[in-house]
Amino acid sequence: MQQRVIISQDIEHDLAQAIAETEHDRVFVLTDDITQECCLPKVASLFAKHNATTITIRHDDTNKTLATLADVWTALQRGGATRHSLLVNLGGGMVTDLGGFAAATFKRGINFINIPTTLLAMVDAAVGGKTGINFGGLKNEVGAFANARYVIVNTCFLDTLDTANLCSGYAEMLKHSLISNAQMWAGHVNFDILQPDLAELQRMVAASIAVKEHIVADDPHEHGIRKALNFGHTIGHALEEFSMQQPGGAVVSTAPTKQEAPKGGAVVSTAPTKQEIPKGGAVISARLLQLARARTAPKNTLLHGYAVAFGLIGELYISARKAGFPTARLHQTARFIRENYGAVAFTCDDYPTLLNLMRHDKKNTSDTINFTLLHDIGDIRINQTATDEEIREALDFIREGY
Repeated sequence: MQQRVIISQDIEHDLAQAIAETEHDRVFVLTDDITQECCLPKVASLFAKHNATTITIRHDDTNKTLATLADVWTALQRGGATRHSLLVNLGGGMVTDLGGFAAATFKRGINFINIPTTLLAMVDAAVGGKTGINFGGLKNEVGAFANARYVIVNTCFLDTLDTANLCSGYAEMLKHSLISNAQMWAGHVNFDILQPDLAELQRMVAASIAVKEHIVADDPHEHGIRKALNFGHTIGHALEEFSMQQPGGAVVSTAPTKQEAPKGGAVVSTAPTKQEIPKGGAVISARLLQLARARTAPKNTLLHGYAVAFGLIGELYISARKAGFPTARLHQTARFIRENYGAVAFTCDDYPTLLNLMRHDKKNTSDTINFTLLHDIGDIRINQTATDEEIREALDFIREGY
C-alpha cells in the first residue's frame, strides 16, 4: 500500500479528510507525554468529534522499547480496537516509529496515519514506511516495513521545538541534499537554522521529503538505491548508541533539563472535550518551552540528528579518501556542522567500541562494515566498504580535523 504525503496548510481540514478517507470503526491517538501537552491541543477538537481514545507513552528514544510497544498493544486491546480501527501517531520519530510498528503488528495490521511534530520526523522517520523499536542496545533492531495511509506534514508544530531539535531534524535534510543535488546542498549550508524563517523552512521540508519519496518509490525495501538514505548513519548510529551507553553522555554541551514524565507505560484517556482546549490552539508559554526543551535526550545523550551530522562528516571523509569526493565541499559541510552542532566527545580509546557497534549495523554483510559513499554531491556509491584503519581516520577527522 502506497502512502500519501500531504504538505498541509490547514492541519484540521487535512486531518479530517484523511480520517474520512481511511476505514475506521474506532480512532486511537498515540502521543508522548510532551506532544500530548504541546501539540495535541492544535487538533484535539477534531479527535473529540471522533470520540478518539488517546494513548500516551513516555518521550525520548530510550523508551522506544519492547516494553513500551507492549503497553501500546495492551492499550489498543483494552480500548476495543479491531482490525478496522485507525491509529493516528502524533509526535516525533519515536512516536511514529513505535506507533507504526504497533499498527503493523496489532491484529496483523491496522491502518495508521502519521502526523510528525518534529522536523526530524517530518523529513525522515514518518515518511518511507520504516517502523520499529530499539532492542538489545541497538537502534531500530526490530521492526517492519509498513506504510502509513497518510503522512500529514504541517510546520505549525515546529513552534513548540527548541533549537536542538530543529538542528537534529535539519541534519537529515542536509543528508538529503548531499545525495541529491548541489543547488539544494548550497541552500542548506547557507540557511540560518538557529534563527529559521519557518515559511522558507516549510518549502525546504517539502523538497527534502520529495527526495526521500523518489528514492523510496524506486526501492521500497532497501535492496538497492534506498541505501543512499543511510549516508552518514553507519558512523552516526554507532555514535548515538555509544552515547546511550555512557553515564555522562557524549555531547560537549549542557543539555536542557529533562522534565519528569509520568511513571509506568502507556496511559489511556479519552480525547479532551472542546471546552478543555485553549482557544486558538496551543499557546507558546514558559511551560510549553519547558516541555519542548525536555525533548532533548537525558544525560547529554546524542540526539539522532546530531549523531547523523557527525556521521556525515566521517562518511564524507571516507568518501573523499576512497571515492574522490571534493575536499572543498567536505570542509564546507564540516564547518557548517561545527558551527551549528558543536563537537562530540570521544577518544581513540573508544574506537574499538565504536567499530564493534558498526559491525552490528543492519546494512552489513557478514562482518564487513557497509557504507554508502559519494563521489560528488548526488553521485552515489552504495555497497562500499572501508578498512578499520580508514574508519579510525574518519573518527580522527570528526574529533580533530575540521
